[in-house]
Amino acid sequence: MTSKPVPVIVLAGFLGSGKTTLLNHLLRAGRGTRIGVVVNDFGAIEIDAMTVAGQLGDSTVSLGNGCLCCAVDASELDVFLDRLARPDARLDVIVIEASGLAEPQELVRMVLAAENERVVYGGLVEVVDAAEFDATLERHPEIARHLGIADLVVLNKADRVDDAAGQRLRERIRGLGSGALVSATYGRIDPELLFECRPRGERVGQLSFDDLRLEDEDGDGEQGDGHAHGHAHGDHLHAAYESVSFTADEPLHPRRLLDFLDSRPEGLYRIKGFVDFGALDPRNRYAVHAVGRFLRFHPEPWPAGERRQSGIVLIGSGIDSAALRKELDALPVAGPRDAPDEHTMWGVLRFVPDVPEGS
Repeated sequence: MTSKPVPVIVLAGFLGSGKTTLLNHLLRAGRGTRIGVVVNDFGAIEIDAMTVAGQLGDSTVSLGNGCLCCAVDASELDVFLDRLARPDARLDVIVIEASGLAEPQELVRMVLAAENERVVYGGLVEVVDAAEFDATLERHPEIARHLGIADLVVLNKADRVDDAAGQRLRERIRGLGSGALVSATYGRIDPELLFECRPRGERVGQLSFDDLRLEDEDGDGEQGDGHAHGHAHGDHLHAAYESVSFTADEPLHPRRLLDFLDSRPEGLYRIKGFVDFGALDPRNRYAVHAVGRFLRFHPEPWPAGERRQSGIVLIGSGIDSAALRKELDALPVAGPRDAPDEHTMWGVLRFVPDVPEGS
């Protein structure tokens, strides 16, 4: 019995746009659709993979501490796709959740170059943070190119801008590409939008398949080496960014953590992770999300059998990594005399939303 190839969808978007939140929504609201995921975190602690893996088990491939578009080549990606597309997995779709600094065009090329007959390119979904879009595009004009090849653009966090600003953003995004556009809050879109975003004919967004072929770098008729697909490695978004990873076995002091977050340097654009506040809330760990100056905590029960440990990844440009690590090392509670009282949690709870999920 033959089966149809499994569509592979690239889910991209700049740091903090809400890709993992959208993906988790799809996993919960997929109405029986079997989804496999390749998660690519930019940082040594695989926060996004930890968030997704609990819902998928062995249908997840995690690629941490690097950018997928340069960390692996097409043949290596083939190995991961082969594992997920095996017939006994019976998957309906595979989603590659790119890091917030990945180059979507490179990922599309890699999927198109896959030699596995059990998979087929299923389209590019680009997630945009409505509140941060103007500042992000000004800092990184290459985002316009990403939107130009997207088959579906999700204008996420639409609740953080007013109606007039939302309309202006939609008009601006439509002017950058021909893909479908949908607004969302907390990544809540109809799963059918994603599963039906596969490009028609022989085009990917505004690029033809010929445009997406690996370029001949030296004129010898051979394709590139898999790391210079038409853009130098140094031109990629991640070339200007670095990550700092922090773990602590002792609970963190809420007041010192908030002081750190409140005084974070301008270049520290993205913070994500899980925080343990110990006896102040023994039942829950707190997911922390910061994008620019925006901050949110979300309490959730500790997964059964999981080690109680705080783990945070910080991503920025022009940051002083050594200074950040020194500040982070001062966050854990240093013994009984340093134990915080319950009132110190009030500051954290100010940033806990009423809705049951993060942005």
